[in-house]
Amino acid sequence: MEKRRTLKEYMAIDLTIFALMTCVFEYVITTAARTWFPNEIYSVSVSAALTSIVYMRWGAWGGLNALLSGLVYCLFSEATGEQYIIYCVGNLFSLLSLFFLFKVGKERVRTGQFLSLIFPFLVQLLMHGGRALVALVFGWPPATVAGFFLGDSLSYVFTLVIAWIVRRLDGVYEDQKHYLLRLKAKEEKKGG
Repeated sequence: MEKRRTLKEYMAIDLTIFALMTCVFEYVITTAARTWFPNEIYSVSVSAALTSIVYMRWGAWGGLNALLSGLVYCLFSEATGEQYIIYCVGNLFSLLSLFFLFKVGKERVRTGQFLSLIFPFLVQLLMHGGRALVALVFGWPPATVAGFFLGDSLSYVFTLVIAWIVRRLDGVYEDQKHYLLRLKAKEEKKGG
């Protein structure tokens, strides 16, 4: 007899996979930037894209990805303690995007051409805005704080491209409870 996973087990596995992807991608990108492009003013990150996917799949649990991406970035870029706080707390501002997600509805965001791109863009914007606000609290000059938006501007493009791709993959950019119920109904319809 085949053992079925519980929703909690499935969720734990899924969140672990996305956490590992976040850590690996942030490590690779940060290390590549420091090794091959140390003098570039621009950086790229896929953390907002992965975080927005987890927000769609599991709601506030995506905050773990936001936090992890800040931790990994700081760890491998030899950040100061202040920078750890700026990136980790700043990235958690992306949790505010859940108000938009729940107000509009996950299903409308998932299926909407425009809404499916607005949401990850908002996640990215809130991460940058959060970092900027925390840096301002620490007394960083506004010109330096603007770098959170300008230096990481390519990440918006990467985030939108990734969102555009994953929304076309069945079940990836979807609330997982909804997805599992949809699969179960499909199976029952086949079998019945």
